[in-house]
Amino acid sequence: MLGLLGDEWTLLIVQRALLGATRYREFAAALPVSNSVLTGRLQSLAAGGLLARREYQVNPPRSEYLVTARSRSLWPMLTSIWQWERRWVPDHAEQLPGMRHRVCGGDFAPQVVCRACNAAADEKDVVAQWGPSGSWQRSIPAGTTRRRSGARRSGAGLLFPQTMSVIGDRWAFALLVAAFVGITRFTDFQSQLGAPPATVAGRLAVFTAEGILVSTDGRYRLTEKGRAFFPVLVTALHWAQRWYPDPDGAAVILTHSACGRRFIPVLVCDQCTTALRGTDVVPV
Repeated sequence: MLGLLGDEWTLLIVQRALLGATRYREFAAALPVSNSVLTGRLQSLAAGGLLARREYQVNPPRSEYLVTARSRSLWPMLTSIWQWERRWVPDHAEQLPGMRHRVCGGDFAPQVVCRACNAAADEKDVVAQWGPSGSWQRSIPAGTTRRRSGARRSGAGLLFPQTMSVIGDRWAFALLVAAFVGITRFTDFQSQLGAPPATVAGRLAVFTAEGILVSTDGRYRLTEKGRAFFPVLVTALHWAQRWYPDPDGAAVILTHSACGRRFIPVLVCDQCTTALRGTDVVPV
């Protein structure tokens, strides 16, 4: 999942595709991206099954890029990112739009519920454990991922600056997941993840500066802003385990403590409580 989506341009291109863009010039007009980067990302998205490439003109050859079932099912993750950035990240070059639900006509915020019992759920209600194919060793990066500078993340008018400090870096993503399951001490982050001390210190410094973690009494704990990232994590995990199943079984198993059943996240409208569909969420 991180290999495909841990890149800001990839997420933004998928977002534009879900909003209706299909042709190269439409992506280029909507995003401040170079031609070489756009060409490369479209090719990788087509190779990864997130876009389907179809030639619509032979001379000269031109292609369009259509959404697939795999990319359409990313809308819960993208909607959760949209809400988190809109609510918690004030330094966007342009203010992010709100959301309107076509079904009830209300301006809304998405809410996570458990599919099994329909009860609202947050990080305190969901218990995570390793599945048959899961381990910290599997979840950490095989190689070093280059960090983006803070200016790069928040510049160029991009929509997801602080989200990319989490999912745009595999060490950072693993560290934040560790924080969600209760790890708080520097030495425990290092020993569980097997990361170099400088790597752990750097990621903790970024999360502290961005208000995702707070450092007190030698421990790093999630802030309200950090806990609010929960919908992004669980929708991303659900998408990954749906489309990239391991033959040995799930890497992570989530249980909803309120009902005791397997937790699968569902987004609902906080105004009418109806389950959301991607086509019913519109910007305002």
